Amino acid sequence: MHADYLVKMANEIGAFFHGEAGPEAAPAEIARHIRRFWDRRMRQQIITHLAAGGEGLSAEARRAIEILAAEPAPAAAAAP
Repeated sequence: MHADYLVKMANEIGAFFHGEAGPEAAPAEIARHIRRFWDRRMRQQIITHLAAGGEGLSAEARRAIEILAAEPAPAAAAAP
């Protein structure tokens, strides 16, 4: 998926939660939404975009992606 599309979606989610939860709580809510509804590849791509400068991300979406980037990577499933 193209990073511009992910940025657009993250910013739209951010705008929703800004109005719903307020500016202080919005980043955590955005991160929770992305964690819950975006697949691992999409999350990794937006984190990579942030690491490359995060062009186009709103302040709240940027903070949400920073929260996601700081989380430990899920452990790989053990082979049988």
